[in-house]
Amino acid sequence: MRAYMYETMYILRPDLNDEAIDATIGKYQAMLKDQGASILETQHRGKRRLAYEIDRHREGIYIQMNYTGPGAAIAPLERAMRLSDEVIRFLTVKQESDEPLPAEVEEPVAVAAATASDEEE
Repeated sequence: MRAYMYETMYILRPDLNDEAIDATIGKYQAMLKDQGASILETQHRGKRRLAYEIDRHREGIYIQMNYTGPGAAIAPLERAMRLSDEVIRFLTVKQESDEPLPAEVEEPVAVAAATASDEEE
């Protein structure tokens, strides 16, 4: 199973105290580690004003996690965030890599492109 690099940014409720923030960050880091991911960096970006109101909140506490791991580790993390009362928004993106794609990944794209050009004719 191949590991990819991911970034998850999530926003916590602004009324949480420091202990609750640290506990929430630790919970999500532990969840990723249990799924086989390795945490590269976690940044506590502090309380910031939101661009628009979310669940009657005008501010939020921004947390950014960068990690590597299998794609299967994302679904349980996002499910826990979706069900959490502390998290008001989250987004996970797969980071682009400078490494070339393996041959088995490049091949289906070439086949799909050839099939699409055959259909156009």
